[in-house]
Amino acid sequence: MKLIFLDIDGTLTKPGENTPPASAVDAIEKARAKGNKVFLCTGRNPDMLRPLLRYQFDGFISCAGGYVAVGEKYDEILYDHPMTPEQRDTALNALHKHGVFCTIEAEKGSWGDENLGEFLSGQGEGNSELERWRKALAGNLGIKPMKEYDGSPVYKVVIMCQKMEQLDEAKKLMGDEFNFVVQEVKVGNTSSQCINGEIINKEFNKGLGVEIICRRFGVPISDTIGFGDSMNDLEMIQTVGFSVCMANGSEKLQKLSDMVCASVSEDGLAKAFANLHLI
Repeated sequence: MKLIFLDIDGTLTKPGENTPPASAVDAIEKARAKGNKVFLCTGRNPDMLRPLLRYQFDGFISCAGGYVAVGEKYDEILYDHPMTPEQRDTALNALHKHGVFCTIEAEKGSWGDENLGEFLSGQGEGNSELERWRKALAGNLGIKPMKEYDGSPVYKVVIMCQKMEQLDEAKKLMGDEFNFVVQEVKVGNTSSQCINGEIINKEFNKGLGVEIICRRFGVPISDTIGFGDSMNDLEMIQTVGFSVCMANGSEKLQKLSDMVCASVSEDGLAKAFANLHLI
């Protein structure tokens, strides 16, 4: 039996979408029928990944490792580690003070700054994360206005800004406890750039989520396979026994992975499952 871990955006689906290619759905069903277990391993919170659960999985690692659940109804919670209210408020105050656009993610909802859509509309084409948030604003992932935030525990803050210096104060206040996983995205053929990324608690990551699930099922790390496309999949790729990066993914992650498969739009998962004898 193998434990298979799948990132969502840019890996299982096109960025921001909730419908995998039919070939991927078929491959997952066949892999599970063969006795393997398949898990989502994503930065999305449970609310954002919920549309994917109409396809059967054996569990999920969500919030970049902050919330891990398994079971037929995903009701066996193995790990649950939100930010404290103080951490949340420190982050938002420091980021908003310097004009950083934020989205906060809880278990059952996400809330974003109301002017984020206007900011993104001028950013041109970017990486998979930018595309995910664009489509999220169109309603795919159900992000609500920040003014409607209900106080639910927050696991992660997603950030966008134009200059890295806008993050300096937040890093100074929170850098000991949180990783600022950010990347600079060039905007079209211009010299402009967009900084986007996530603030994630150092207490967890996708790789630790993989280890938690392995302990739960008594499966060694050597019998795990992970699929990803961006650098927020790094800890998963470094942890699993065999790592696969999508052809549409980060060049750096491709170099760190054991295998590069076809892109998500070219039936990459199905082809890789077949090549790895998972189906």
